[in-house]
Amino acid sequence: MPQKVLIDCSPGIDDAIALAIALFEPKLEVVAVTAVEGAVTARQATDNLQAWVELLDPPRLPRFGAATPRELAPELPWRRLLGSDGLGDLKLRQVTRHREHPSEKLIYDEIYSAPDDVTLVALGPLTNVARAFQRDPELVRRLGRLIVAGGSFTAVGDVTPVAESNIFFDPESARAVFRSPCTKTLVPLEAARRVPVYLDILDCLPDDGSAGTDALRRLISHYFRVFHQHFGWEHVLLPRTMAVVYLLRPELFEVRPMAGDVELRGELTVGQTVFDRRSSASWQNNMEVVVDVCSPEAVREVMRSGLLRLV
Repeated sequence: MPQKVLIDCSPGIDDAIALAIALFEPKLEVVAVTAVEGAVTARQATDNLQAWVELLDPPRLPRFGAATPRELAPELPWRRLLGSDGLGDLKLRQVTRHREHPSEKLIYDEIYSAPDDVTLVALGPLTNVARAFQRDPELVRRLGRLIVAGGSFTAVGDVTPVAESNIFFDPESARAVFRSPCTKTLVPLEAARRVPVYLDILDCLPDDGSAGTDALRRLISHYFRVFHQHFGWEHVLLPRTMAVVYLLRPELFEVRPMAGDVELRGELTVGQTVFDRRSSASWQNNMEVVVDVCSPEAVREVMRSGLLRLV
């Protein structure tokens, strides 16, 4: 029986690639996809999510949740690298829906409809997850498990010297989720850094002339251009996609129990994920953290196989 999955995301090129793999994976039943502000604004995240899923036309259409703006949200400096729409200037045709369900409400509904059976994969900031947990504190005990793309266990960030962008964007929500009693696994930046993705991934896209595969090819090509122009790299990193690969093949990763929290106020450290790794730690372990990748090539093969299913 396919695993019930709910994906919370902010598409975003990396999120869009992760969604494409998950939506066509026969081992997964993606019951809902929910938008969150982060890589793009709340309105853009909602529009991108609906338009992207409609374009891909997966075998089973999930329910949609709309993002709600976060007050006093910080500006992420690398947003401009993703294009004006966050999707490499694809400018997808917008899908009009008569009624939009708030993401946190949909998360609540889906978890309660299948207690203990739903895996929630958070590819963006943890705003929606924290709001859903706040809505009903019992929800955390009904969630099967939570997989979070975010943070850094070595305190080497991407948006600041020590903070990863998802956690930095809404550190208060991240702290609330970290401290919640749900079963959770953190897939931090280090996992993606162990698995650089090269341009040959484009060879894995089906040559079927469909709108979805054509858009994905343009999306990935834009990402490679951006990484080359701004960082001088011949590869890209896909930390959100890494969380979906972990969902599918956890045995490819080394995971360690850790006690983690989030810094809220430091002038230089706001959004940093902090772990008590002392030999006599006073914090209790509250999550599992991916600390290494056993086979980077096997992880890349999972990505390639996932993209080949887009027919």
